Formats: sequence, C-alpha cells, structure tokens
Amino acid sequence: MLDRSKPGRITALDLPQPPLSDATKAYFAKCEEKLGLVPNVLRAYAFDEKKLRAFTDTYNDLMLGESGLSKLEREMIAVVVSALNHCHYCLVAHGAAVRQLSGDPAFGEQIATNWRVAALSGKQVAMLEFAEKLTEQPSKIVDADRQRLREAGFSDRDIWDIASTAAFFNMSNRVAAAIDMLPNPEYHAMAR
Repeated sequence: MLDRSKPGRITALDLPQPPLSDATKAYFAKCEEKLGLVPNVLRAYAFDEKKLRAFTDTYNDLMLGESGLSKLEREMIAVVVSALNHCHYCLVAHGAAVRQLSGDPAFGEQIATNWRVAALSGKQVAMLEFAEKLTEQPSKIVDADRQRLREAGFSDRDIWDIASTAAFFNMSNRVAAAIDMLPNPEYHAMAR
C-alpha cells in the first residue's frame, strides 16, 4: 500500500529515479506548459525512459493522432473503460479531460459514473457499448458487434481505433491499480 504520508510519493513502488535525459526534461516542460502539470503517470514511468517513451508514443498516437474519432470520443472511451475497471487515476485524469473537451462538467460526471444517462448520439452509444463489451467480455466480441459499429457510421479504421483505445486503457488501468498510482491533485478541480 502506498504510504500517502510520504510527500511526493505517487505510487506504492519504490523504484529508482535516475536523472532525466534532456529529451525527457523537454517533454515534461512541454507538459507543464500545455497542461500546467506533469501527469503523475509520466513521472511513474520515468524510472525507465524506454518504458516512458513506449507509453507516451502509444498514448500520443491513440489520443492525439489522426483518427475518425474526435479527441472527446477517445477520452469518453478512456473514462468508460476506467469506470468499469474502477481505476481511480484514470477516472480522475481523463474525467477532467472529458469535462474540459465537452465544456460540460455534468456531462463529464455522467460519463464517469453512468454513461447511459448522458445525452449521446446513437453513434456514441454504439462506440461505448463496444468499448464496454471489449473490457468486460473480450472473448464474446463477434462480427455482429463490429457490424453494429459500421451501421452506426464507423469505418473499419475507426473500429480499430475504438478497440485500440479501449485496450490501451485496460492495460493502463491495470498498471495504475497494481502500483496504486495517485492522480495529480490539480485534476480534481479542472473544468468544474
């Protein structure tokens, strides 16, 4: 269990924190400039810069790269998956992103607590149902699930992006849970 009395502890693991490379320092400075903080998930991965780069490269590609899914839709997937997995870190961090991107704090809370009460398009419902099934019952995904997404208006590339985003956050949630990762306190007040 994380000793929350130790200042600066963001995980329950006591990993060595080697000096950061100039590239990582620059990346953290860019985070500070754009977000006003360095997300604790990045600080947690900083014990091994190769792992940090793998995480950030995948995250940036999925969440910021070219896609038929909007940034908000990708964040909605992250929050729905994280809610199903009870991932405190990701619910707080990505819940803040949904609030910011939607401009609606109530919508952000609905996505985090029960996405079915939110005012969503049929396309978004199909997307979140697929992400939910992929999280809870991945072996039960069948062609009819993919076809439902196509009928809702998603391309096969979009289906890949929905699946990849949901899969990434399932992985990330499990790591965050395993190491008891704490979210940055700033996230709690964002976009409220």
